[in-house]
Amino acid sequence: MICGALRSAILERALLPGMKLPEDSLGERFGASRTIIRQALERLAAEGLVELRHNRGAAVATPSLEEARDLFELRTHTEDLVITRLASGLTEEQRSRLAEHIAREEAALGGPEPLSIRLATEFHILMAELTGSPVLFRYVKELSYRCGLTLSQYSRPHSSNCGIQEHRDILSALQDGDVERARAIARAHLDSVSSRAQFDTGGKNGFSYLDALEPYASGVRDPG
Repeated sequence: MICGALRSAILERALLPGMKLPEDSLGERFGASRTIIRQALERLAAEGLVELRHNRGAAVATPSLEEARDLFELRTHTEDLVITRLASGLTEEQRSRLAEHIAREEAALGGPEPLSIRLATEFHILMAELTGSPVLFRYVKELSYRCGLTLSQYSRPHSSNCGIQEHRDILSALQDGDVERARAIARAHLDSVSSRAQFDTGGKNGFSYLDALEPYASGVRDPG
């Protein structure tokens, strides 16, 4: 739960690139031991969302433009495989789960843009999960989270309506078993998403306070 809360806080811009993540302060926020916090940070580091710096502790990762370009290219090729698998025979359960997620994206319209970015990212991760392939799920999840970090911090404003419609179109093509159409829509969708990335790091580094994390931490401390 702590790992998930920190991941959401990063993708939703509550925690910004370069922001320090001291284990003792996080432990106080979440009501957890430093060992548990360290395990969560190590998992997020494996996902590319956190940097573990020798003798300087952990911090939210700051991806470069070159890294972002490579990530989006790899993501496009990997999601080609995901779509090919799903289009070969989408089940009613798979269709229902994807439709339910799109409904969540629609419900978030008009709210904070970082939340829409996170939900859009999770749509692609859900597609990978539904293939039943642990390998595809693992790599799509890592690539999607790292691309999501880039977008949540550095993307230009956009209309979430466009992304949601593209998700609807992907689902429609998957239902029809049209592999080429689904892949073409997904590629165009990811190209559109990556084209919004821009780097402007002014004023986004050196944070040491964690007040913005409180809404995420309180849900872990007091799950009821």
